[in-house]
Amino acid sequence: MYVRDARNRDEVWLLDYIEALGLDETAFRSRDYVIAVDERSDERAGFGRIRIHKAAEDICELTSIGVLEAWRGQGVGAHVVERLVQEASDQAFDTVYTLSGEPEYLAQFGFEAIDETDLPGVLQDRLESKRDSLDPDAVPMRIEVAAFSMPQRFRDAFKAAAAADSDDEPEETAEDFGIDADEATYKYDTSD
Repeated sequence: MYVRDARNRDEVWLLDYIEALGLDETAFRSRDYVIAVDERSDERAGFGRIRIHKAAEDICELTSIGVLEAWRGQGVGAHVVERLVQEASDQAFDTVYTLSGEPEYLAQFGFEAIDETDLPGVLQDRLESKRDSLDPDAVPMRIEVAAFSMPQRFRDAFKAAAAADSDDEPEETAEDFGIDADEATYKYDTSD
């Protein structure tokens, strides 16, 4: 398992799962995402986004962090968050913000809940918008990049991560293609 930058060919997959997981796709740009990938099967397991808000002082936000159901509980999300924080550091950000309905999860890495009034103005507006449309329980959080810490249990789980059996992709049926299976005849039908 590893985490890499998203590629152009990941765009449709990202949009499908952002929608399926009910995440924020505001100002979508695939190049802002990272994707967790299983190196054995090349299966994509999770993703997240670093979003830079241009203001008097640029603001860095982590958003749209999601893990597919079959990969949850295996450190995938933790490694996506770690990669995003590292990218923020690489872009010279000392502080990273997030607006999350899962504050307990992010607190494990050192993120701290903050008062709405402590958010930069652009993120105060985003928080209001996010609460109205996607996540009414969103909590503003931040972390100093140097304070990020990955619990060892996530590293261990990530090393052995494997997809659980799940029905992420439903089986296609004749009806999906507009075919009435009871009435259709086939050119090469061999039944009498």
